Amino acid sequence: MKIDTIQSWVLRYPDANDHGEWRLTVFVRVQTCDGVVGWGEGIAMWPEACKATKLLIDEAFGPLLIAAGDITVAQAWEMMRGHCWWYGEGGIACFAYSALDMALWDIAGQIEGKPLHALLGGKKRDFMPAYACNHVNKATNQDNIDEVVGFKQAGFVGVKLGFGKRGLSNIGRDPKNDVAFIRALRAAVGDDFDILVDAGHGVRWDLCTGINTVRAMAEYGIGWIEEPFYPTRIEAHRALKAAVPVPIAMGERAFTVTDYERLIATGVADVLGVDPGRVEGITGFARVDQRAGAAGLTMNAHAWSTAVTTAASLHLSLASANTRLLELKPFAVSVQTELVSEPIVQRDGRIAPIERPGLGIDVNEDLVRRLAWDG
Repeated sequence: MKIDTIQSWVLRYPDANDHGEWRLTVFVRVQTCDGVVGWGEGIAMWPEACKATKLLIDEAFGPLLIAAGDITVAQAWEMMRGHCWWYGEGGIACFAYSALDMALWDIAGQIEGKPLHALLGGKKRDFMPAYACNHVNKATNQDNIDEVVGFKQAGFVGVKLGFGKRGLSNIGRDPKNDVAFIRALRAAVGDDFDILVDAGHGVRWDLCTGINTVRAMAEYGIGWIEEPFYPTRIEAHRALKAAVPVPIAMGERAFTVTDYERLIATGVADVLGVDPGRVEGITGFARVDQRAGAAGLTMNAHAWSTAVTTAASLHLSLASANTRLLELKPFAVSVQTELVSEPIVQRDGRIAPIERPGLGIDVNEDLVRRLAWDG
């Protein structure tokens, strides 16, 4: 492919899934000299990071790709990765070239007339089980329980609960109440509904509290505990792994294939959270997936953003033998429901494959321009 033009935008939108807070992301539109258009996303999230990501796309990686002439996706990935050797072993550079890599894969699929999952080796399953990815942020335990019961009634087969989030709840800040909440939730949803717990950035457990809290939650059948400690606290993760029968999910703050190789080598992670809008793109996800398979680990697409990254994550998850679920936002938001002509939704707990070429999405460019934010 030969690249003709590259455009980028910082998008800003209110998200009902995040207590109505404003969220930001970076979009790219790449067009070849033959007129094929591909879309990608870099999930930089914070205003200053999004501005810096857009700058790198516009003034570094974009001109690099245009000047390269006829180029493959693999060559482009190596070129971008090599270009930022001084400043890009992780961090903001990864958002920029993740977005571009995603768009190039979209173009490659359209040129070959194949959906992305076919380019990645073909589907390993016919659908992905649908999990509601929800921030626990309502005022009372009962409000939050009722919300999850609603997800089950809507057809989701499981939920991932973000603790310590913005909102009205103290879930994630009071370990005794956290356990009480999980106990009551399990009673409300029954045993045929998977509950995953994401401790994440907002939870501050010391080792003893973490072990005791996760051990108590384990009595009610949680499917995994995500990011229980700061990622550099490897020995704390090791002690938790030895103490509780609950898989540990990690990776939200890893940025490169090399980061994941280091994480895998520690032996503490059972599930790797990998976001193609952050972790060196679709190419990066696929490479981490290979390493996860060799280590016997589970892959999970950390795809809590727009329909562009959701589409990429759906293709990647279907093409992987190491995935078990796909997360969806349970509440309507414009960048999922209005951004593409056919929103990605679950039906009866299943998310069907996209069979159109590339990412297989038609992006509403008018909405992109309406949501564009210049700070």
